[in-house]
Amino acid sequence: MGSFAFATPVILSALIVLPAIWWLLRLTPPRPKQEVFPPLAILATVLKREETPSKSPWWLTLLRMLMAAAIIFAIADPVLNPRSGTLSSQGPLVLLIDNSWSTAGDWQRRVETADMLIGDAERADLPVSLVLTADPTHDAVPGSAAAAREKLAAAQPRPQVPLRASAAEAVVEALNGTRPGTVAFLADGVSTPEDGDMMADISSLSPADVRLIEGDGEGAVALTDVSNTANAMAVTAARLTRDAPARYRINALDQQGRSLATTDIDFAAGAATASAALPAPFELRNDFARITIENKATAGATHLLDDGFKRRRVALLSGDGGNDLQPLLLPLYYISRALQPYADIIEPRGADLSAALPEILAGNPSAIIMADIGRLPADTYAPLQQWIARGGLLIRFAGPRLAAAPTDDPLVPVILRRGERALGGALSWAEPQPLADFPTFGPFAGMPPAEDVRVNRQVLAEPTPDLAERTWASLADGTPLVTTRQVEAGRIVLFHVSAEATWSNLPLSGNFVEMLRRLVQTARAGGAQAATSGSEAGVALPPYRLLTAAGILTAETGAAKPITVAAGQMPVASLDHPPGLYGSEDGFTAVNLLPAGTRLDPVSLSAEGLTITRDSLIGREAVSLRPALFTLAFLLLLIDGLIVLVINGGFSRPAKAGRGITAALLLALLPLAGLPTESRAQDAKPGDAQALERLDTTHLAYVITGEADVDRISEQGLEGLSQFLTYRTTLEPGDPVGLDITKDELSFYPIIYWPISATAPMPTAAAISRIDAYMRNGGTVLFDTRDQFTSLEGGTSANGQRLQEILANIDIPPLEPTPENHVLTRAFYLLTNFPGRYSGSPLWVEARQDARNSGSQISSSGDGVTPLLITGNDFAGAWAIDANGAPVLPTVPPDDMQREYAYRAGVNIMMYMLTGNYKADQVHVPALLERLGQ
Repeated sequence: MGSFAFATPVILSALIVLPAIWWLLRLTPPRPKQEVFPPLAILATVLKREETPSKSPWWLTLLRMLMAAAIIFAIADPVLNPRSGTLSSQGPLVLLIDNSWSTAGDWQRRVETADMLIGDAERADLPVSLVLTADPTHDAVPGSAAAAREKLAAAQPRPQVPLRASAAEAVVEALNGTRPGTVAFLADGVSTPEDGDMMADISSLSPADVRLIEGDGEGAVALTDVSNTANAMAVTAARLTRDAPARYRINALDQQGRSLATTDIDFAAGAATASAALPAPFELRNDFARITIENKATAGATHLLDDGFKRRRVALLSGDGGNDLQPLLLPLYYISRALQPYADIIEPRGADLSAALPEILAGNPSAIIMADIGRLPADTYAPLQQWIARGGLLIRFAGPRLAAAPTDDPLVPVILRRGERALGGALSWAEPQPLADFPTFGPFAGMPPAEDVRVNRQVLAEPTPDLAERTWASLADGTPLVTTRQVEAGRIVLFHVSAEATWSNLPLSGNFVEMLRRLVQTARAGGAQAATSGSEAGVALPPYRLLTAAGILTAETGAAKPITVAAGQMPVASLDHPPGLYGSEDGFTAVNLLPAGTRLDPVSLSAEGLTITRDSLIGREAVSLRPALFTLAFLLLLIDGLIVLVINGGFSRPAKAGRGITAALLLALLPLAGLPTESRAQDAKPGDAQALERLDTTHLAYVITGEADVDRISEQGLEGLSQFLTYRTTLEPGDPVGLDITKDELSFYPIIYWPISATAPMPTAAAISRIDAYMRNGGTVLFDTRDQFTSLEGGTSANGQRLQEILANIDIPPLEPTPENHVLTRAFYLLTNFPGRYSGSPLWVEARQDARNSGSQISSSGDGVTPLLITGNDFAGAWAIDANGAPVLPTVPPDDMQREYAYRAGVNIMMYMLTGNYKADQVHVPALLERLGQ
């Protein structure tokens, strides 16, 4: 059975306040009365009987007591299987932390573990020496716990392998003979060749306690080798944990991060490495930019690809078709088999070079190999030379035809002597010649000596001052075997021996395959084109994109230094050269974290005279119950809130369900609040329900004309204006309401929109009388003829005539177009006109000066608000939106700004209806003048 303890047991003393909480919960205050504005809703419930709250029931009080106890226990932080180890007090705490690539997946747990150890040192008043093994520099001088925490907070995983020996040396130098108490090594779990040196340094310190803290190793999976084979991209991966079989998904991504191909790589039980193939066409594989392991965001699980990984298209030409019955004597037999795993071979469809060569050049291959071709057709020299100048690679092999060709051939890299040097001839050796060591420059640099290769015939080069510089391989007597010449962006390479085994046994050796592979890799993958800078061997390439520890390419190059890449060699990542892409956008070289053949072996530390205690990262063995207790308290709080809602009738009205949910959420944020728990049913008057539904919020209303199209545009228009008001102001209107003016209550609405239609039925006298009473009592009606009329008198519009018929029975006040200084022009926005779908009609309002001098009784006394507004600009048509929020009707002329100003006109009208002549006060004049720039 596991142990149990509290991280902060002193908090448990808060349990003594539970009786006081019980007493407070039993005393519940009266429930606040909530009423809906405007005042009619208050009048509807003014005769309710006084309610007296009662005490909360015992089971609800018990529920709240349990919630309070759960919070107290959670703050005390109970822990299952708590840590039992303590730091040695005999000296400072030394923290050696691996921040290598494999720690990216569980870095936060490592930080928490290190912070826990720093906290133990702080409580014991011990200095702390903290060293990160993947950092380029180390400050191992012991300091305060606060300084160690700052250093830990700034630490991040790095895309490097750990350099543990240098970190341990820094600790030995910093302690300067001081014996440490506890040395805690937070390892990434992967062994390195430096582990023995590190343990020797730690042993020399004679620490009192050594701890090895490591994770489970599940995240340590890396790609160690990628090669582009004949039919697929071959991938090799290594893992640290080997007990059980495992499967990982491999993705091939392009430069934009899009997945081009996927496959699975399977590790057998006990296997440390596994291989897989990413099958894809040649053209698609050339678009691969990096290979990644899915869901393993580390630098080791990302393998970058550059131009060297792309397969080249190589065309083969021969001067002699040979005999298919004797394939070993064919000039191209050994070349095609040597290049087949590394390149895509193109062979002409016929033996006529004048037809075959233009066809090959049209396909823009990366390289062309000619075996024993002396003279080409005259019309093929120019296009072939242009292809070479644009970056093509021409590789030629000697033979009888080339030996007999004229010496002025422009497609050979050096001047050749006529004839050939053969064993037993005039220019012969006493015995076949071996190859000399490859020079340190050129693509063959670093290749092992070809000890078993012998040459008995060759073509000779005329001695020139630069012959040695153009020689990439030579025989033991110093005569050239492979020569080269740069031609603008391209190159010509000549093998001074034949491509088959008659002149030498070079085609029969493994060196022949490697030499051809390296030569083809120097060709451009995309064929001949403009030359790129920085692609030559030996040039220092600056960092272009670097890989983070999480396997992400970033343009932050930091302190990375330029790297010099030797021809034919794969660069290796280091502290000065982190993994990434080096070069420029036009051409770059990939530097990956791990070299080919790397194995991930578990770390195994031992030292004579030291006892090493193994431990795990925090969060595995020790389990805190704090999250579970806080979750329990929150669930109890939700249950308490729902119980209070049920008791108080929060779900009694289905129409108020949305408000009930909001109230439940608010109650959930008020823990231990004193709430009433019993309530009597409210008394209600007949007819109150319908009134309260319309009084819960402000609604925009329109007159139902009986014409479906007109009523639909009115509803959509007021819906659009309501949404605009919600987004731009603090007013949040409810859904638009269609009114039957013959029977519906009109006094609930501050303004009614009436679209005039001459084809709609004429309102009855009783309906017009109700509208008249509505305007006399402070309401406002917005009449809209929707015909862009400009005058109220003498108009010929049918809708205008219908409006005159309606207004003929209403005692309306004198009207005038909205003056420039009217409150409507500045109620919310500053406006000069009031357009809708049209912009030609003014907005007619009550003439305020004339209204005071007239005997009209309809002149509004509602805070100076005009009782009616008249326009012909079709406001609803400009405001109307569909279910997706898109305008329904176009403006005339089509203009988005006209629609914007139509919405602003609607906002000003609504604000004018709700605030009256508030903006007419002189106190607003300075601010308005400043806005106008006057």
